[in-house]
Amino acid sequence: MLLVIDVGNSNIVLGIYDGDSLLKNWRISTDKSKTTDEYGIMLHDLFRISAVPFASVTGIIISSVVPTLTGVLEKLSLHYFGFKPHVVGPGIKTGMPIHYDNPREVGADRIVNAVAGFEKYRSALIIVDFGTATTFDYVNKKGEYCGGAIAPGLMISMEALFQKASKLPRVEIVKPPLLVAKNTVNSMQAGIYYGYVGLVDEIVTRMKAECRDKVQVIATGGLAGLIAPESRTIEKIEEYLTLDGLRILYDRNCENQ
Repeated sequence: MLLVIDVGNSNIVLGIYDGDSLLKNWRISTDKSKTTDEYGIMLHDLFRISAVPFASVTGIIISSVVPTLTGVLEKLSLHYFGFKPHVVGPGIKTGMPIHYDNPREVGADRIVNAVAGFEKYRSALIIVDFGTATTFDYVNKKGEYCGGAIAPGLMISMEALFQKASKLPRVEIVKPPLLVAKNTVNSMQAGIYYGYVGLVDEIVTRMKAECRDKVQVIATGGLAGLIAPESRTIEKIEEYLTLDGLRILYDRNCENQ
């Protein structure tokens, strides 16, 4: 079985694949202070609760945008499973040309999403990933990564509003009952929610005009299910896009081994 690990700034998402089938997946908080052993114990507990034996894991691949945790998880693979993991980054075979001024600057998660999206749809795509930051990535009809845009994530926007405006409380991010709200909490929710929907639709619309391809627009990430239903441009949610991309990259890099 294959263990895939996607390390984001806010969450770490893990999955267990048996061939092409995702058997289990977990989401835990990213904690830069945790040691290899602490993550090992946490992982052991997740496996035990899900009745997945450690010995069944024969491969690991990691995508990380938190450099300090990349090393921690590489050590975890060696100490707890007995082999080195694949790490998405320079040197890994993606099968996708990267048209970026400096390809090393592109976040691993963005490349993983692009690979998975094109593998599934075989068409030009705009991929919107709702994470700590919200990324917009364009893959052309030839399957080439062409770049994109990065915006502050929904949670960052809400937290900044709470921290910088003394009288405003921290609120839950939900779709409010009315846009013309009647209280402070709903007013904040209306501004953040519909403002973010507008941000997404405007960026996607301008990207489509600039790219000129007939594109499909897909969304992934923890908050995709909240924003996508109100969006005029997002066509489909792919909940496990990043995990699927990691599986695909693992297979591509093991073909000749």
